[in-house]
Amino acid sequence: MTLTDAAADSLSGRSIIAAIKRAGIRTVAAVPDIHTARGLLMPIGVDPDLTVIRTCKEDECLGIAAGLSYGDRRCLILIQYTGFWYAMNAIRGVAVEQSLPICLMVGLLNHTPGTDIGQAKRVGLRAVKPALEAFGIPYHLIESEADVAKIAPAIDDAYRTRHPVAILIGRSPEP
Repeated sequence: MTLTDAAADSLSGRSIIAAIKRAGIRTVAAVPDIHTARGLLMPIGVDPDLTVIRTCKEDECLGIAAGLSYGDRRCLILIQYTGFWYAMNAIRGVAVEQSLPICLMVGLLNHTPGTDIGQAKRVGLRAVKPALEAFGIPYHLIESEADVAKIAPAIDDAYRTRHPVAILIGRSPEP
């Protein structure tokens, strides 16, 4: 295996955290999940440059991110795809209808990296991209270190043009 192959088969939480910081994120609203907890949420929780607001329900994250956006503060929402479905009405009403820069980082638990999400066995996973497309929410699939370069520009664009964005984490990040 070459170094390039190894990078394609791994995803570093450190590089994701660096990318969100480059995009000016200083607050992360999150509902813990097993897909991103070890590689992202736990390291974010001890990072002195970031504040984590842990919520009980995913839709609470939307209200927090919306409020912060009105104060010109950037927030990232870190949830699992099942929570994406739980928060769908808040995503529609707050992010889409109000054209707010809501940045969703969605862990795709049980997704096999390198495969088409649209072909997933789990219907909830299979329907994530069509739902985002129906709502007009741009999305970026992050499965490798090369994909991490998409994160900061996507967040910057969401805040510059005032629209939601989804960053889909297709592989469990390593710390």
